[in-house]
Amino acid sequence: MPYRTLRARIARALPAVGLMALLAGVSPVASADISIGVILSLTGPGASLGIPEADTVKLWPTTMAGEKVVVTVINDNSDSTASATAARKLVTENKVDFLVGSSITPPSIAIVEVAGELKVPLLSLAGGGAIVEPQDGARKWAFKFSPTEAISMEIVLDHAKKNGAQTVAFLGLANAYGDGFAKALDKLAPVKGVKVVASERYAPTDASVVGQVQKMMAAKPDVIYIAASGTPAALPQLELAQRGFKGQVYQTQGVANNDFLRVGGKALEGTLLTVAPVLVAEQLADSNPVKKPALDYVNKFEGAYGPGTRSLFGATAWDVFLMVDKVAQTALKTAKPGTPEFRVAIRDGMENLKNFVAAEGVYNMSPTDHNGVDLRNQVLVRIENGKWKLVQ
Repeated sequence: MPYRTLRARIARALPAVGLMALLAGVSPVASADISIGVILSLTGPGASLGIPEADTVKLWPTTMAGEKVVVTVINDNSDSTASATAARKLVTENKVDFLVGSSITPPSIAIVEVAGELKVPLLSLAGGGAIVEPQDGARKWAFKFSPTEAISMEIVLDHAKKNGAQTVAFLGLANAYGDGFAKALDKLAPVKGVKVVASERYAPTDASVVGQVQKMMAAKPDVIYIAASGTPAALPQLELAQRGFKGQVYQTQGVANNDFLRVGGKALEGTLLTVAPVLVAEQLADSNPVKKPALDYVNKFEGAYGPGTRSLFGATAWDVFLMVDKVAQTALKTAKPGTPEFRVAIRDGMENLKNFVAAEGVYNMSPTDHNGVDLRNQVLVRIENGKWKLVQ
């Protein structure tokens, strides 16, 4: 079964999820139920991330730590104001025990402020380090699960340097996601002996990046690093291919979905990106601790939606449920769902999660680290013939 196009998946997802839908139970919830508020980007630039996340939420078990689960999903349309409004509504009206989302970084940062103010744990599905760094203020209530920009950047720069690159040009989104990778590049490039010769930005809604690409190519970089997410990340590569750029192009795991492959087509051939291991689960060594849980998720997701439909963004949503399920087993011993004490217990439990092996890696949280990942959470893959190929 071929992967569904983004338009088809939106048409299928929205009637089931809508602006706001209860996937189990009704609100307000009974005191024994664990209530989860999920905010996803089901439309807008982040839709190619949010839709597989919504598909994964539909596969969540109906109980957590032995208690019934009530899930409320709201579409934030990839908009920060909408995400903050949704978060406040879920906490004040639906009395959720914790929040999950959003799909992309700017809306997630908006939710962080609400979560911190109302003292509700936030488990973000987005990638930006600014969601949890520095660990102070409202960020004390926030967690994220994709690797920090520094981990991804280190892998990329090591590979580029090993293959003879001495210069790099950067093109990132003009938002917190792009900012995080730009800062990581500026910090690590001198250490790795690579010179940054150009740094450009563009908006997720831009229809053209001609000017930015012209400036980068004029600098004659050996490699180009694109820091964008979703299908908007294909735009620069289409322009680079049209202008005949022959150097290596690197992307972030924010593009690791089949809609990106569809939009970019042959222009993406040979692109390298760092991603969570679940994207190439079958290609992992049997000794890799992530292989089994990664395959478990892939089999569940592709069993429901068809071969080749896996999504590392959906896998993040799956891992989040598994983590909180483990944490809730302890939290329930000290507090009841629906109470401030239970929210604190969930937050504290997440902070103390150790050696948790999931579909996307191994997690070790702490009071100063609400990301908890290491190099086991990223592998380098190449796009070959429209497929993901593990680089050994």
